Amino acid sequence: QVQLLESGGGLVQVGGSLRLSCAASGDSDKIYTMAWFRQAPGKEREFVGVNGWGGSTYFTDSVKGRFSTSRDAAKNTVFLQMNSLKPEDTAVYYCAATSGVVRSVRSEMSYDYWGQGTQVTVSS
Repeated sequence: QVQLLESGGGLVQVGGSLRLSCAASGDSDKIYTMAWFRQAPGKEREFVGVNGWGGSTYFTDSVKGRFSTSRDAAKNTVFLQMNSLKPEDTAVYYCAATSGVVRSVRSEMSYDYWGQGTQVTVSS
């Protein structure tokens, strides 16, 4: 089993920055792909970005150029750096992971493990 623990959420003003962390524990050596999703109030959970095997990254269009992701393999931790934050970025952010083959990085079904979520609020 793998456990994921997110941290780093909070309240920030428009244009500000936050860095989220997702630490994996348990059988975390088996994790190859880690992704970020978010869920805004009244909306479905949506894909944000992914940090794949070998360090490849991909982001949804709405955050491209503003968000980035990195991984500290030694600490089994992935980071989501969020810059130039907008009110529409307000959501609960979830970390997801899998040790399997990912056919669609945007699909929640691709991931086996989920964190509990961390709230990000961007005030205008």
